[in-house]
Amino acid sequence: MKTPRRTPPVLLATCPVPWNEKGEFEEGLFRSTVVQLYRDLTPNLYIFGTAGEGHAVSDRQFESIARAFHSALPDPTHGMVGIISLSLGTMIERIALARELGFRQFQLSLPSWGALNDGELGLFFRETCGRFPDCSFLHYNLARSRRILRGAEYARLAQAHPNLVAIKMGGTDFAAQTEVATNAPELQCFFTEMSYAELRDNLECGLLASISTINLRRSREFHAARGEKLRALCAELIEIRAGMKAIVGEAAHMDGAFDKLYVKLHAPAFPLRLLPPYASTTDPMFERFRDGIPTAWRA
Repeated sequence: MKTPRRTPPVLLATCPVPWNEKGEFEEGLFRSTVVQLYRDLTPNLYIFGTAGEGHAVSDRQFESIARAFHSALPDPTHGMVGIISLSLGTMIERIALARELGFRQFQLSLPSWGALNDGELGLFFRETCGRFPDCSFLHYNLARSRRILRGAEYARLAQAHPNLVAIKMGGTDFAAQTEVATNAPELQCFFTEMSYAELRDNLECGLLASISTINLRRSREFHAARGEKLRALCAELIEIRAGMKAIVGEAAHMDGAFDKLYVKLHAPAFPLRLLPPYASTTDPMFERFRDGIPTAWRA
């Protein structure tokens, strides 16, 4: 019998954080965009992935944004909080704080100062998943953390931690993504649009919405599509993404710089700036990107 995955293949999306010209959290604008994304895109929202600048926020910012996120969500049980830090102690403290606020879903990234060895990897998951058995965890498997986990490693971790429920992977290494998804069958995998379109017809997986969110209705359509329709939608997005990359060039490289372009299409007052020292895109770049989007994908 097919092993059921521990969480369903939903559409999962980030909530970027707006900062004013003083670098202060724009709480009102953040709340309104959370409500909009929840209503028009998906209830399965998270904060503090790389696009949500989880790597850059201070503890004070982490708490104030997490509080605002929890209270803005119509149903907070769907909300997920990303945990990124070089310090395992800080990660534990942030999980505990968010848990006190009412969150039970968390997204983990490995500490990136140095690649964890096998013993350190086991300890990391014992001190996160093992310490909070009433919470569920998604692991963000990305190169920035200096160690990409494979299917056999996830199979061992899934057996040790029943509350490890999912994996998030970007990029387009279809072979590696397939290997992870098939060798750790309990864990749901979330892929961005290009990998989702390549793998979804043959493999259950969720959509990690990225560039498809330029049009919230069509992002939902992308998640539901299969076969030729899914591949046609993906081809359109590949072309749109290439145009965006040509406009931005080397001016910005962090995920959040691009996700804020997408959010601004639905919330024109949303600022593009990132927390320093990271470079952001500019309003002229946004205008060129917006004006170049094909009619079928305009918000």
